[in-house]
Amino acid sequence: MTSNQQLGRFFLMGLAGVSLLAGLWAGTVRLGWIFPMPSAQFIIVHGPLMVVGFLGILIGLERAVALGQVWSYGIPVLSAVGALSALVGLPAQLSAAPAVIASLLLVAVFVALYRQYPSEHFVIMGLSAVAWSVGNALWFMEASVFVFVPWWVGFLVLMIAGERLELSRLRRPSMTIRAVFHASVAIVLIGLAVSMLELHSGVRIAGVGLIAIALWLLRYDLAWHSAQQAGLPRYMAVCLIAGYFWLAAGGILWLLFAQFFSAGPRYDAMLHSIFLGFVFSMIFAHAPIILPTITGLSLPFQKIFYLHAGLLHLSLLLRIVGDLGLWLWLQQWAGLVNALTVLLFLINNVRAVKAGAAVTSRSG
Repeated sequence: MTSNQQLGRFFLMGLAGVSLLAGLWAGTVRLGWIFPMPSAQFIIVHGPLMVVGFLGILIGLERAVALGQVWSYGIPVLSAVGALSALVGLPAQLSAAPAVIASLLLVAVFVALYRQYPSEHFVIMGLSAVAWSVGNALWFMEASVFVFVPWWVGFLVLMIAGERLELSRLRRPSMTIRAVFHASVAIVLIGLAVSMLELHSGVRIAGVGLIAIALWLLRYDLAWHSAQQAGLPRYMAVCLIAGYFWLAAGGILWLLFAQFFSAGPRYDAMLHSIFLGFVFSMIFAHAPIILPTITGLSLPFQKIFYLHAGLLHLSLLLRIVGDLGLWLWLQQWAGLVNALTVLLFLINNVRAVKAGAAVTSRSG
């Protein structure tokens, strides 16, 4: 990696960080906390900042590094443009247009990767990019958030599931076991398609698919084997397994409360059980591997990582209890702790990077 490449990746990671921090800020305001807002519409950009900004940049950058083609860096760049446009209050179409192009580029990345290394996991991940494209297109067409957010969920869940399917090959799953996984993915996609015609029915169908994927991962993923080891493998396994339980919980909530999929506490529970419980568990688990791959920095495992992981799940559990019990005060306080936990995750990672740099300096 040249110094210019490293600098460019650091810059994009910085933009992902800005999107994350702004998204957390907007999220706490949405919960009812009285914090200053840069604009009256600030609270409505929470989702785009997190999914298009933070996660779009992160996933796009990871995939661009994997492909090694200059054009693929358009994904994180355009994701950043879309998120920052939303942050400064530009109209939805101007913010969504770069995101649409970014998602189409991500589809192209997986087409290119499949042509190089034909494999079923690239098909799943390509379908996840298609789901992101549909969600971004609906955002561009100014559809209601609850119309396109299921597609964003499908994007993230199928992306992660595809990555885990790739690793599961080490266990040599049978054709029948793989077929069950493919059927689970198909149910999610069918549910998303049906949601375009009848939202609540589609959400229920997709919920069944989410449960099926979660159960498959809990049964066949390598995490259980890794949990028997020490250090980083065990930490990653704990995060992964907890995330799979949250994915199953989210699917159950989608199945039971689909009629509330538009606003309110149950809607909050249906989204954040997946976005926080599942997606951020995966981020916590893979950060010690992804960050060094992208930046070249060392991120050694530290036991304090269990602190932010534990706080995430405890605070999210309290938030879901508050949502389902209609205890607004519990939802608000637990949601605030959710945001602070993500900040703690960032702080712990910075401390680990400094520790890794110190070790490298001494050994050099």
